[in-house]
Amino acid sequence: MRATFHLKTLTVAIAAFSVASAASAAGLDRSGQDVTAFLQDGTYAEAVYTYIDGDVSGHDNAYVGPDKKAYEQGKKIDDIAESYDFFRYGVKADINDTFSVGILYDEPFGAAADYSGDNNFVGTPTAAVNSIIASRLGGMGVTDVQGLKDLVEGTNKQLNASETRLNEAREQIRQAQAAVNQNPALESVLRPQINAGLAGISAGETQLAAGQAQLSQLEQLEGFADGRLANDEGTNVEVRTESITGILGMKLGENKNFQVYGGPVMQQVQADVALRGSAYGPATGYTTHISSDQDYGWLAGVSYSKPEIALLAALTYRSEIDHSLNIDETYPLVAALGGDPVQGNKIDITTPKSVNFDFQTGINQTTLATAKVRWVPWTDFAIVPPLYNEVSKRSTGDDEGLSLVSYDEDQWLVELGLAKRLSPALAVTGTVGWDSGAGDPVTSLGPIEGYYSAGLGAKYNLTENWAVSAGGKYLWFGDADGQIPTKSVVSKFEDNDGYAVGVKVSYQAK
Repeated sequence: MRATFHLKTLTVAIAAFSVASAASAAGLDRSGQDVTAFLQDGTYAEAVYTYIDGDVSGHDNAYVGPDKKAYEQGKKIDDIAESYDFFRYGVKADINDTFSVGILYDEPFGAAADYSGDNNFVGTPTAAVNSIIASRLGGMGVTDVQGLKDLVEGTNKQLNASETRLNEAREQIRQAQAAVNQNPALESVLRPQINAGLAGISAGETQLAAGQAQLSQLEQLEGFADGRLANDEGTNVEVRTESITGILGMKLGENKNFQVYGGPVMQQVQADVALRGSAYGPATGYTTHISSDQDYGWLAGVSYSKPEIALLAALTYRSEIDHSLNIDETYPLVAALGGDPVQGNKIDITTPKSVNFDFQTGINQTTLATAKVRWVPWTDFAIVPPLYNEVSKRSTGDDEGLSLVSYDEDQWLVELGLAKRLSPALAVTGTVGWDSGAGDPVTSLGPIEGYYSAGLGAKYNLTENWAVSAGGKYLWFGDADGQIPTKSVVSKFEDNDGYAVGVKVSYQAK
């Protein structure tokens, strides 16, 4: 008689496998947008907590020259990866043997990086400030902060002296005019002197006004320089998203082996970015807050199951989601250029579409093989703040300007696993995985080129319906060069790693 592997018993292992299966390092990927909760039999609910911590350290770039790709090891950059955690919830129920409904919550995309210590991404960007001063005043022989301060002081003294001379000339004209008023016979003698003096005063006043306007610009530049040099903050980025997905599924076929499913997705996004240090050149001091916004997309998929061999395969597509968000930008360089450094505007951000493939099949009555493949086209994604982009056009010399964040390659994630039921109540899992990353060099706000991973997990059935799972995964991050939007390499990160741990509470009833 042919052996059968019923899903109800074998999924005791697969559930544990998914606890810490999502720890993506490509782009802003975090949760992996798992939908397997909806693919469970009967009534199913889960609550999953995941904690991820990485060590991402390296060195800044000490190279000074025209080659954007050149690198010379500079100062140490301590761990920039902030630990983060997120939750995932899922509820699914069968209406009848054909239709099912479900609701999923996750936090699909995000970033958390914080630079500290003594390096090119923290405070006191003297070289960057001097570069800005030289670009503005190099023709006057001024190339650094001290030269600017000397110029401001000298210009101030010259203007004070000019104003003193003008006041003296005005007094002389007043006295000559008074003499003419007292003795009209002096008109023919003093009038040419008075007229010449008035013309000289007018020219002097024009020159004084021009000098005062120049001094005002120099003082604005000096204020910018002082503000930047007094800043001891580090570069920081935080991006968070939340997503709620509603799913309706319909089973097809004589044995209900096929299922099509789909539904709406509500997504919320917010972000904060602060660029500090000389690595960002003229952009040092830039800060932006992108307010939370909610928009909508959709999900669609198809699955095939064969319970007698514990086979389940599912292909899920999630659409991109367009967001129009309020953004507040502060760009100190704009003040030095005579503009408003604090501006509010709108920004359009499109979170990427994705495709997930989930697969499992029974090997024997107690063992399950699993596979997960995920694709995300990060090359389609960019964050382009309006003020940042507009100022960047001065350096690019075109109408396109620069993005604050963008990626050069798409992400591929592959994860393989084995799940073993040791007893009716206990199962264990093991996984290995690979994430391609989203390019190298990659943004300095997330300098990792994918990872390799290995994980272990276990699940214990507390009762016939309730279970608790726990799992962990070790991550070997790929080496990467960090680059700024101009494509200049500003750092190198090597030999980094991290880990993810998670716990799940689940309920299932047929």
